Order: sequence, then C-alpha cells, then structure tokens
Amino acid sequence: MNVKLRQISEDHWEEVANIYRLGIQSKQATFETSVPTWEKWSSSKDLSSSFVLLDEDTDRVIGWTAISKVSNRSVYQGVGEHSLYLHPDYQRKGYGKFLLVKLIEHSESSGYWTLQSGIFPENIASIQLHKSCGFREVGMREKIGKLDGVWRDVVLMERRSANKNFTE
Repeated sequence: MNVKLRQISEDHWEEVANIYRLGIQSKQATFETSVPTWEKWSSSKDLSSSFVLLDEDTDRVIGWTAISKVSNRSVYQGVGEHSLYLHPDYQRKGYGKFLLVKLIEHSESSGYWTLQSGIFPENIASIQLHKSCGFREVGMREKIGKLDGVWRDVVLMERRSANKNFTE
C-alpha cells in the first residue's frame, strides 16, 4: 500500500469535494445533496483530526476522513462524529480500514474517547468496516431524515476507547 496520510487542508479541497460528490451521487453515504464550500464544510470539522489519504506516487487524494465534535458542552468534549469517504476506484482494497485505523489512533491521542457514525443500513461494506475496527451497532435511528423525499434509517455505530485514562 503506497499511501501517505496528511492533515486535511484547503489545498486538498477540490479532490476531497470530488470524492464527497461521488459519495452523494451514490445515495448510500450521506443525506447531503450537494457539496458545500470549503468554508462551510471546514467550519464544522475538527481539522486537527481530519485527514486525506494520498497515493504516494501521484499525490492524488484517494480518500478522506473528518471528525466533527458532537457538542460544544464540556461533558462531550471527547465525543466525535466521523465521516470517511474513498474514491470508488480504491474501495474494497484495504484503504478504508487503513484510514479508519489511523483516525482512531489519532483521535485517541487527541482526547476523543468515543467516535460515532450514522451509516445507511444498505451500506453493508461500511458497517462491516466499522465493526472490523471495534465499532458496535448502538441501534437504528428510524426515519431520521429524508433523502430525495424518502425517509431513510441510519445505523448508529459507536467505538469507545479502551484507554483507561478515559474510563476511570
């Protein structure tokens, strides 16, 4: 696997936005129907815990992951919701697991004790990926939002850190 991980920046936005657009078009990745501007997208992310995965030979962005804090309340300071997107040409080849493992490692060293994600139940590959990285299904959020006028469910996935500093 000839890849490198870099902190996401505005310089990556065109390629990140393209991968996000492909995820939106799949109708299996997000409720969003259009790609926001960098300013709007980045304002809701913890950019210090958001990364791009680059093909080492071409420097092409092949995937990205980002964390959003679930709340500004201090009691939830270690809880983040994450997103992970791969270019379709790189799916099902181990890159998603690599990216998610690196995100988990970084998030724990940055004080996150819980990562969560909402995944459409039809997106079995993403659910399996998350389970392989220690996430568990917390439950189903039924008809949580509409996509193209159709109510959709999401599986709420959660990973709690095993780091004793967070749990004692």
